[in-house]
Amino acid sequence: MTYRYQILLGRISRANGYNGSVSVRLENSFFNNIPEMESVFLEIDGKPVPFFISSEEYSGGDILKFKFKGYDTFEKVSEFTGCRIYLTTISEDNKTSGNTESMTGFKVISGNKSLIGTVMEIVQNPGHDLLKILSPEGKEILIPFHEDFILNTSDKKKTIMVDLPEGLTEINY
Repeated sequence: MTYRYQILLGRISRANGYNGSVSVRLENSFFNNIPEMESVFLEIDGKPVPFFISSEEYSGGDILKFKFKGYDTFEKVSEFTGCRIYLTTISEDNKTSGNTESMTGFKVISGNKSLIGTVMEIVQNPGHDLLKILSPEGKEILIPFHEDFILNTSDKKKTIMVDLPEGLTEINY
């Protein structure tokens, strides 16, 4: 299970008052059709950052007001003005046609074609899942099972091609 942020809800137009709430100018498709939400992603410096919602208020039209948990002052939320805000959706596919449990036994290969190891299990973790891999040297390695690191998967070849930040696999040793 992976959290995705592909559905644009709108853009934060301004901070409201001194209590830490923000106004979101909604995309047309959400006028009078607000989904149930516990969390959202804000696009900050081009990266998705998750935020939990403590309250929301919608009185019609194209403006929705949010308050985020842990952000209760004007100063804390004013830096979010202009940020895109995305719905949090849950995806089971992880760029593969099968479910993630069926990926046990897949070979994990880095972008330079070297074998990192074999998937022993997928550890469900809040935020994103982890691949628990057994390296050829017999060491256990944990890496994030996140779409930003996965180049592709092949059910037929039973492989997962990854592009990991330098040094990530060495952290586990």
